[in-house]
Amino acid sequence: MRPETEAELAEMIRTAGGPLHVRGGGTRAIGRPVTGEVLETGGLTGIALYEPGALTLVARAGTPLAEVEAALAAEGQRLPFEPMDHRGLLGTGGEPTVGGMAAANVSGPRRIQAGACRDYMLGVRFVDGTGTVVRNGGRVMKNVTGYDLVKLMAGSWGTLGVLSEVAFKVLPTPESSATLRIAGLAETEAVRVMSEALGSPFEVTGAAHLPVGAEGRGETLLRIEGFSESVAYRAGRLRELFAGREVSVETDAGAVAALWAGIRDVAPFHGAAGDVWRLSCKPSDAPGLVARLSPEAVLYDWGGGLVWALMKAGVDARKLIDPLAGHAMLVRAGEASRALLPAFHPEPAPVAALSEGIRRKFDPKGLLNPGLMT
Repeated sequence: MRPETEAELAEMIRTAGGPLHVRGGGTRAIGRPVTGEVLETGGLTGIALYEPGALTLVARAGTPLAEVEAALAAEGQRLPFEPMDHRGLLGTGGEPTVGGMAAANVSGPRRIQAGACRDYMLGVRFVDGTGTVVRNGGRVMKNVTGYDLVKLMAGSWGTLGVLSEVAFKVLPTPESSATLRIAGLAETEAVRVMSEALGSPFEVTGAAHLPVGAEGRGETLLRIEGFSESVAYRAGRLRELFAGREVSVETDAGAVAALWAGIRDVAPFHGAAGDVWRLSCKPSDAPGLVARLSPEAVLYDWGGGLVWALMKAGVDARKLIDPLAGHAMLVRAGEASRALLPAFHPEPAPVAALSEGIRRKFDPKGLLNPGLMT
């Protein structure tokens, strides 16, 4: 099923005789396979409203993300949260869509400074599991009112409703960017350096660490963005802050963009055999967590608060990280691992009860992506 209007979408859900596999561009194949008739949102396309002066954009859920980014770039603007492209990591095809990005709350390295996708969603329109069209929030910043269903839909993975339209706040693209590359740091020291940089007044917008960098040694990356003179000043001050370490500064715009696109999309794991886990934790706990995992490869983002781990197939990362506090999501795995391990981290019993109650309220017949998040 591929509706081309919101009314068609509502009618398809209202008359559905069984489970529905809600799909956008098909690029974020995460979670257990859903049994049911495929409902694609790719027919709901187009930018419904774009006001560069008001920093707002409204797009229908099936609109390719590339189309939105091109429209923003033409006006010197961007989505601030730097959404990840999962295709290289997951080996999927298709085109990422606005609805898929919002439903998965997809955010990249800039999240530590700018916030997540949900923080820039001003309003949504969606169809719930009864076929009812629901509107929440607004199309402009001064009009965001009502119960915050906008945040609830972000990260719901199509289990509460099928998005038909999303309104975003956007921001200007910075004039300049640079990346400090610090070579040779061990993982514990790298996390300490990233924390110090993020706690400084120099507005770091990206902090990542590769235990095996471009030259086979550890490489710690710190990004700064803004007006050219400000970027040059802050790069110099950060270099002074970490004097005594092996520091270089990358200022070529293309090189900086490519470097952080690789971090955003977890490029070192593309094509590598094994399961991929995404772990959220307290940055200071990250090196100890990684030591428990003994992964094939690892990438630290968000100053150490986000750890990407490449593991041998079938290994349950959640059992290995106990009793450390953390959240582990199985992002990529073969069929055998998927059958044994849930993709999403199990919720504590009280939270799980609340989540189930919300799902029953929005989708009483259990039609929308049933079983995906269990």
